[in-house]
Amino acid sequence: MSPLRLLSIAAGCCLSVTALAQQDFSKVEIKVSKVAGNVYMLQGAGGNIGVSVGEDGVVIVDDDYAPLADKIVAALKGITDKPLRFVINTHYHGDHAGGNPVFGKSTPIIAHDNVRKRLQVGGDVGNGGSIKMNSPASPPEGLPIITFERDVTVHLNGEDIRALHFPNGHTDGDSVVFFPKSNVVHMGDDFVTYGFPFIDLQGGGSVAGMINACEGVLKQLPPDVKIIPGHGPISTPEDLKRFVTMLKETRAVAQKAVKAGKTLEQLKQAKILAPWQKFSGAFISTDAYIETLFNDLTGKKNVTPLPH
Repeated sequence: MSPLRLLSIAAGCCLSVTALAQQDFSKVEIKVSKVAGNVYMLQGAGGNIGVSVGEDGVVIVDDDYAPLADKIVAALKGITDKPLRFVINTHYHGDHAGGNPVFGKSTPIIAHDNVRKRLQVGGDVGNGGSIKMNSPASPPEGLPIITFERDVTVHLNGEDIRALHFPNGHTDGDSVVFFPKSNVVHMGDDFVTYGFPFIDLQGGGSVAGMINACEGVLKQLPPDVKIIPGHGPISTPEDLKRFVTMLKETRAVAQKAVKAGKTLEQLKQAKILAPWQKFSGAFISTDAYIETLFNDLTGKKNVTPLPH
């Protein structure tokens, strides 16, 4: 993974204006991969973009950062000459929905109700500890104009593209997007491959919610399905199962320590996650993930309230 990619993940889970200015998007190349059926994946500097193409047009899942919009359009034209019909957001973070203000000028954006609400007001993002970022409010053209509470289906390209809400995982507005005919699913950031996950506790996320989302998706997947993670290469159900196992095991260890009255510093000093050290990454280190677990389990989340 390149330094730019790591910076994009670290800063981009919700970009402040300052963090955005630190990146040189002119050097980013959009990588195009065929996933299965009529679904492709684009990889730039932020979250993975799912693409459905066909005679009816194009549907994209997430839209990366705004400065990459022209490159994304060029990459889409390299796949098909059909127009972009819809954008679906898996959640509100800037590395997944940052392109909304550009694409939203001409294309309807679809997302869960809470995505629109959080984009409207912006606010703090983080794990209640050392991971602290800011999400600027979106201009009106960047807001989803079609929202849903539980699920929505887009019938296009012979595909019943279904976005299904899984509450309080990575955030409180997460959607997983299924392409059943193509046998592909886009997980958003409820599943990533860069190591310990970022869970936006201040955006309504939780470890238990992420576990429930992953397990809920696994129950619906055939064994040969192709999985687009929020970040990382095309994956399999076995990859997702290993990720869930890590989440459940680390949460159980932290829960036991919290019930014993241990403090956050004691959890870090005891190196309670040493068996899972291989998951420690440049973005979410072992100590940062211990903070996430501790703050989640003890209710120290500092959740940014949603507007009514």
